[in-house]
Amino acid sequence: MGAAGAGKSTVGVALARAFGIRFVEGDEYHSAAAITKMRAGVPLTDADRQPWLAALHTIIAAAVGRREHLIVACSALHERYRQQLRGDLRGVRFVYLKASEATLRHRLAARRGHFAGPALVTSQLAALEEPADAVIVDATRPVAEIVAAVGREFGL
Repeated sequence: MGAAGAGKSTVGVALARAFGIRFVEGDEYHSAAAITKMRAGVPLTDADRQPWLAALHTIIAAAVGRREHLIVACSALHERYRQQLRGDLRGVRFVYLKASEATLRHRLAARRGHFAGPALVTSQLAALEEPADAVIVDATRPVAEIVAAVGREFGL
């Protein structure tokens, strides 16, 4: 979890490859209307996010039901969003990729072909409720170091 540009997809794919765990790109579950808003730099509302969060919760619940490890890249900026993703499922944990505003802006300005641009950084950081129960990782560390640290934390 983390703001746009934190490296959720990059780290998620690297974790999946390193540990043979299925990766789900949360961005793929946004509605077309939500993507249009974000592409225009318009922050999503709670109502915009509800179907997206529900879809991701369903995916997570199915994996838990199969006793399958799963990595989901998802902003999960608010505690209530994380609660919705987790629901009453045991064993669901979050890794927070923490990055400064400058880092996020720099990464998003350099990123091509993605709907989330630098215009979203201010609203995402304003909305962010830093998690009390997540593994917190400095998102500026090299991906291999992040993967190793998360692997150690989760016993992978």
